[in-house]
Amino acid sequence: MTLATPQSTTAESLLLAPGVYFLGAGPGDPDLITVRGQKLLQQADVIVYANSLVPQQVLSWVRTDAEKVATANLTLEAIVPLMIERVKAGKSVVRLQSGDPSLYSAIHEQMQALALAEVPFEVIPGISAFQAAAAKLNAELTIPGLVQSIILTRISGRTQVPEAEELATFAAHQTSLCLYLSARHVEASQTQLLAHYPADTPVAVCFRVGWPDEQIWVVPLSEMAAVTQRENLIRTTLYIVSPALKGAAVRSRLYNPEHTHLFRPQVS
Repeated sequence: MTLATPQSTTAESLLLAPGVYFLGAGPGDPDLITVRGQKLLQQADVIVYANSLVPQQVLSWVRTDAEKVATANLTLEAIVPLMIERVKAGKSVVRLQSGDPSLYSAIHEQMQALALAEVPFEVIPGISAFQAAAAKLNAELTIPGLVQSIILTRISGRTQVPEAEELATFAAHQTSLCLYLSARHVEASQTQLLAHYPADTPVAVCFRVGWPDEQIWVVPLSEMAAVTQRENLIRTTLYIVSPALKGAAVRSRLYNPEHTHLFRPQVS
């Protein structure tokens, strides 16, 4: 059951209907949350937030009288009934999660439970860490003639990936590959990647992107594990493996004077 779009009351506020709003907070920098996300935080009655992944600064927009519930030490069996109870009491609930809700956010199971309880919900996108990291690197991850695809994945760990999605299978495509949730298994990751990518392929090792203590190292693939271990990176680490990070001088056809299209027809 999806929420209807809330009605605007002023340019600064929203009239929120009772329901759950799954909101992507972005990778860490409060400035990277969407305008709509900021408005939802300003108006919601209850904020249920992933306190281990969402910085406190993001909560600066929350109403002083709003209820704030941290979920780092809670299970699904505690979180979902709490949200259902608040909505059935006529309250609006923002479920605040890091990054974008469509990636590794475990909202699927939450939405299924809410649907069974006939509780309306809506999903509001956020910026993912791979997008924020690419911006910090001044990198386009889809360069014509070099790489035109992006794979977002993880290596098998405590959470297994389907057999058809093993890292080595994806590495065979030599695309821009963004590897999440894999720092604890970096040696196995590097081994599988090296089976297909050249050893000198650039890798951006991105730690806590968007947070005040953010750090990014760009190293050859052959040094990916060594850097991870030297810096003792075990969580909140993203790897971007891509030929696009080589800084090759390549020009697209889009703005080439010889390339005509609907808005720039050929001049006879």
